[in-house]
Formats: sequence, structure tokens, C-alpha cells
Amino acid sequence: MNAAQMMVSDGVTIAKRNVIKIKRVPDLIVFTMLSPIMFVLLFAYVFGSAIQVPGMSYREFLIAGIFTQTVIFGATWTGLGMVEDLQKGIIDRFRSLPMAPSAVLVGRTSTDVLINVLSLVVMSLTGLLVGWRIHSSFGEALAGYALLLLFAYALSWVMAVVGMWIRTPEVFNNASFMVIFPLSFVANTFVDISSLPPVLQTIAEWNPVSALTQAVRELFGNTNPMMPVSDAWPLQNPILASLLWTAAMLIVFVPFAIRRYQKAVSR
Repeated sequence: MNAAQMMVSDGVTIAKRNVIKIKRVPDLIVFTMLSPIMFVLLFAYVFGSAIQVPGMSYREFLIAGIFTQTVIFGATWTGLGMVEDLQKGIIDRFRSLPMAPSAVLVGRTSTDVLINVLSLVVMSLTGLLVGWRIHSSFGEALAGYALLLLFAYALSWVMAVVGMWIRTPEVFNNASFMVIFPLSFVANTFVDISSLPPVLQTIAEWNPVSALTQAVRELFGNTNPMMPVSDAWPLQNPILASLLWTAAMLIVFVPFAIRRYQKAVSR
């Protein structure tokens, strides 16, 4: 078996181990699923009546933003898992096994994809209940879901690096929240960015979260000609911008995470 085959095989084994862990701690996945439902209902019924979107229902505008926010937060499970495994000495046990060094990272990030798939299913059903609909073709809708998962998978590798720098789960939770929360709100996720102050508007236009949200809206057909779109390049070319951000994260952080993991286990 060559190195690539060993990495995939061992990565699948680690992913299965993580899934078994989730099954043994069902409240973990329950609260993960409840969070997006809460956001959908909160924004749709509490803020929806106060926020106007030209030419379309706010609920259809909203769902793509909720999707984006949820998969981004879902990407933090890799970092949190790495912190816990390092803290509990589980990584030391893996080190004693004849397995590929990158298998733990591959398994962790793959588990994030599974969690995000479950979250998207739950959110889609909730969105349908509050009035959201897909107005594009089946292929375009599938591409929208795939883009969300691909972007989140790339972000999982970023979170893996952060998780190996931080020593406790509590600090990781606080640190990831402080970064991801403003990224998901200083964007077009929940409001039209033209309503933001000039400085925040510029930040939102070049925020990768805005590009991903706009791309998903277009692929789901949740846009309207009356809705203003920024002249910024990422929002004029959101699908390409999202793919470029995804590629950049994978190119930079996959080898960085593997090197960081090898350094962490050699201590």
C-alpha cells in the first residue's frame, strides 16, 4: 500500500472513530442540529418583519446566509477535536500506531463534512417550513450545497492549525468565536451590505463569507434584479471568488497543518 492509499485508509478509520464518538454522546449532535433551527426561526420570525429586502421575501434572502454561517461554525469541530485529543493524550496513542501522519487530520476534517451535511439537511427542511424555496435547477442547487461543503472543508484545515496552537478547548471556543462571529455578521449573510457604514461595507464586500453567501443565493435562485449588488469583484463573481478562497485555504493550510501535527506529536 503506497502513502496516498495509507493516508486515505487510515483517515477513514479515524473518521469512523469520530462518528462512533458522536453516537456515544448524542447530546453533542442534538445541540449542533438545534442551533441552525434556532437561527432560522429567530431571524425569520423576530427580525424578518423589520428587515426589508427589495423584490423578494426576507426568508428566501436569509436562508443562504444561515447555511453559510452554520457550515462555517461546523468547521470548528476539527480544531476543537484536535485540542481535546492533544490534551487527553489520544494523539500519543495514534503516534504509536503504524499509520500515516496526516490520517488524523484527514479523519477529523472528513467528520466535519458529515456534521455539515446533517446540518444542511435539517436547515433545508426548516427553511422549507418557513417559506424558503429553491428556484433554480436541480444541478445548480446541488452545486450550491457542494460549494458550501467544500468551503467549510477547507476552513476545517485552518481550524486544525488553530487547534494545534491552542492548549485548552475553552480557549479554542473563545478564540474561534471571536474570529468567526464577526466574519459571519460583517457580511451579506443577514442584511444587504449597502445598509452598512462605509468602512464595514468595504470589509463586507471583500469578506469571503459574503462571496460564498452570494454564490449560494445565485445557485439557489434566491436573488432578484431589484436587489442591489455591490460592484466589488468578489460579489460580481461570487462562485469564482468562493472557489479561489477555498483553493487558497487548502493550498496554504493542508501542508501547514500536517507539518504542525508532526511537530505536535514529536514533542
